[in-house]
Amino acid sequence: MTAPTGRRERKKAATRQKIADTALRLFLEHGYDAVGIRDVAAEADVAVTTLFSHFASKEALVFELDENFEQRLTQAVTGRAPDEPLIPALHREIQALVRHCTADSAAPIWHMIDTSPALREYEESMRLRHAESLATAIATDPDLTQTTTACRAIARFAIDAFSLARETADPQAAVDEIFHMIEAAWEATNPSPGAPGTPPTRTKTRGR
Repeated sequence: MTAPTGRRERKKAATRQKIADTALRLFLEHGYDAVGIRDVAAEADVAVTTLFSHFASKEALVFELDENFEQRLTQAVTGRAPDEPLIPALHREIQALVRHCTADSAAPIWHMIDTSPALREYEESMRLRHAESLATAIATDPDLTQTTTACRAIARFAIDAFSLARETADPQAAVDEIFHMIEAAWEATNPSPGAPGTPPTRTKTRGR
């Protein structure tokens, strides 16, 4: 996510970060269910209305990088070099996200998420939203000719790769293994030139 540049934007970002950091500390110290929104607001020294202007729900406080992750995933598609294939670009970004989320410091947070039905449900809905955003970015890329269904399927596979990998003993190796299969699936959806029903080849038009 682009760093805020104006004074007002920097202050707003600092307040958001303070709220998120305070919430996470309280959740880890006292348990997610034991801490309420008013507790977080009071500890962060902000009004409840201010808290809700930054976070739509209590669950969102735990996933404060949600929007940043979603933007990074779509940027992996729209911001890749003109001649870079799609799957390697996604592979690289998912690897980076997995490294971030499997650091030792993240273990208590994932334990909290995994043991909370509310947080697990929120995470699932978040993953589906990320997959839809990613699918849209893939489907609207002028260099790609796969069907909407193929784009949505590959987006789901990529998002699921993150979730599956973080549960393994070697997340990085798991991502590599999963993306080997994803690349094969993606290639299988690429129709051979001249085959019946094959869309005409598109000229590369992405302005990057």
